[in-house]
This record gives sequence, structure tokens and C-alpha cells, in this order.
Amino acid sequence: MLIRNKNKFTGGYTIIETMIALAIFLIVIVIGIGALLNVYNVNKKSQSMRSIMDSLSFTMEDMSRNIRTGYNYKCLERGQSYTSEELSVPGSCMDGYGIAFESSNGNPEDPKDQWVYYLSEGKLFKSTNGELKNSIQMTPEEVVLSDYSVSFSVIGAESGDNQQPLVIIRLVGKITSGENITPFSLQTAVSQRLSDI
Repeated sequence: MLIRNKNKFTGGYTIIETMIALAIFLIVIVIGIGALLNVYNVNKKSQSMRSIMDSLSFTMEDMSRNIRTGYNYKCLERGQSYTSEELSVPGSCMDGYGIAFESSNGNPEDPKDQWVYYLSEGKLFKSTNGELKNSIQMTPEEVVLSDYSVSFSVIGAESGDNQQPLVIIRLVGKITSGENITPFSLQTAVSQRLSDI
């Protein structure tokens, strides 16, 4: 008697089931890698924006510190140009495009050592030679300041007015980082450290 051995399928995966499982696995991996790359790009843009904002904060702090320890403030009024001698005469205004002052170790008799912070063509500049040329750009290239929203206000700069000088600085503009444009607004008030009363 011959006994036939019948092969019975008792379990395991077919090639079609394996291909379907592999396809699902690859789809999940592609979606996961896409999400990971998106998180990386968002993090990179965030770090770039943070670096620019840190630079702006440093600029604002540098101006505040130097103005606080300076004296003989001169507000630069819009539409006016100034000589070195005119920059050394204290003067108040409410919506200037810059400020000139005598630094803490400057000589009030020398008009060529005034420090000047001013706005020009959407950038903030600093001069330490009493002129509005040969200046150092203070803001990064990615930052464009709004010409009429940025202001330097000086109150009580004239001597004998029984008011401690106060400077209000307002920087408004846009940060362009790649395809992103982010508006910003920074403001601070600084009073003169030396007694003017």
C-alpha cells in the first residue's frame, strides 16, 4: 500500500504578504523621515531668527549702556544735516533719526569725539568721531529698519531745565531670513547716569 504524502500548507507568509508588509513599512519610514526633516528645517530657521534677535538685543544694550554713561545729548531731527560743532550742542526732540552725545571719557571741548547713533537707509550706524560718515553698521544685513517708525526721542537735554535727560529708543522693522519675513519692535528708555539737575 502506497501512502501518499500530501504537503499541506500550515502557516507562514506568502510573497505577496511580505511585499505588502514591506511597502507599508517603507511608507511609514518615508513619512517619518519627512517629519524629521521638517522639524530640522523649523529648528534651523528658529536658530537663525534667534541669532538675529540676539544681535538686535545686543545692539540695543550697547546703545543703552553708552548713552546712559554719556552726557550732552543731541537729538538729530529728521530732514536736518549736522556739522561736528552742531552735534556737540545739547538739544531735545521727540522723533529724531539719531542721537549724538559725549561719551563718558570724551572731552566736551572737542566736537570731533562725539558718539553718534543714527538711522540711514534702513540700517543703524554708530560713529565715534563726531561725524555721520565712516560709521560702523550696527544691525545685521537681514534686518531692515522702518525709516519713519524708528525714533530717538530726547527729553530734557538742555542744561538748566531742572529735568534729568531721558532718551527713548524705538527700533521697528523686519527680519528677512530665507523666505520668512518677521516683523519686530524693540523699545527702551535710558536716563543719564550723571546728575544734570
